[in-house]
Amino acid sequence: MKNSIEVTGIRLYAFHGCLEEEARIGGNYIVDISLETDFTEASQKDELSLTIDYVLVNKIVTEEMAIRSKLIEHVGQRIWDKMTAELIGLNYLRIKIRKLMPPINGNVDEVAICIEGEPTTTHKKNA
Repeated sequence: MKNSIEVTGIRLYAFHGCLEEEARIGGNYIVDISLETDFTEASQKDELSLTIDYVLVNKIVTEEMAIRSKLIEHVGQRIWDKMTAELIGLNYLRIKIRKLMPPINGNVDEVAICIEGEPTTTHKKNA
């Protein structure tokens, strides 16, 4: 059986971008996180410690989005690094960061980056 958890539509105001104005004014972002894990035991025992805590997922995203970067690619990599280091039982991760109304001299709703794959190190749940 394959289990997944999604924390989507994390809305944040942050100061990422290559332009000086973006560092001063900031902009709106939406982050979506999809995780694969085995939460079979958690679902049977009704125990949070046996699955990935959504609160921790949101906390990691919020903390990393608060650190200014020129590129959302860089922010995405930081989120990836922290999640793969801290989330126990993570088998697959997908991160999508959307920058709303980007200043790119055109009528564009958003630009987005996605990072996805299997973590190189997997922290197994306590037996």
